[in-house]
Amino acid sequence: MNITMPNILEILSILVFGSILFVWVVRYNNIKDEFKSFNLPKWLRDLVGVFKISFAVMLLNDNLEIVRIGALGIAVLMVAALLTHLRLKSPAPRMLPSFSLLCLCSYIAYLCSQLLFTSV
Repeated sequence: MNITMPNILEILSILVFGSILFVWVVRYNNIKDEFKSFNLPKWLRDLVGVFKISFAVMLLNDNLEIVRIGALGIAVLMVAALLTHLRLKSPAPRMLPSFSLLCLCSYIAYLCSQLLFTSV
């Protein structure tokens, strides 16, 4: 089996999509508890959830520009999450999911850029 850049992009996009859906749908009570413990408002939690799920759905699109926008959107949200964790002095293990998603989404955006550049 020959693993190509588009295959890697698709696998990573599905992985990120699945992880976001799992956390924001299946484990939504954990999200509510986390935002509450950080003393963040419910409206912000809901807004972040709408953005995260919307950006995650964009990762499954056939258009690489849309995939890149979705990946960059999630990456920006993960930077905000990391800054929040740092501000509140969270232990490093609590920052790992945000950092991992930031890295994955940055790589997805990079792959999209590479594929768009080579197709021109």
